[in-house]
Amino acid sequence: MIAFLIILPFAIAFVFAGIHEYLRYKSEGRATYGLVYDEESGTTHVTGIAEGEEAYDPGDFDPADYNDPESKTEEAEDEQKDKT
Repeated sequence: MIAFLIILPFAIAFVFAGIHEYLRYKSEGRATYGLVYDEESGTTHVTGIAEGEEAYDPGDFDPADYNDPESKTEEAEDEQKDKT
């Protein structure tokens, strides 16, 4: 009985997610899911990907390019100098 009570919330969440995805499939059709990188927060998450877009490839990613706020400000300063 205790094991059933522990597993029950996960089973309910799984069934709910399945129903939700089925209803989405019926209304929108087949979807492609993949990993997407958010530059603002520096995190990745799984989401639907549009037909023309590619999924995030961790092999092509250099965290130093995105997570260093100083490098971004230096790039912005360089762009300002180039404009003048």
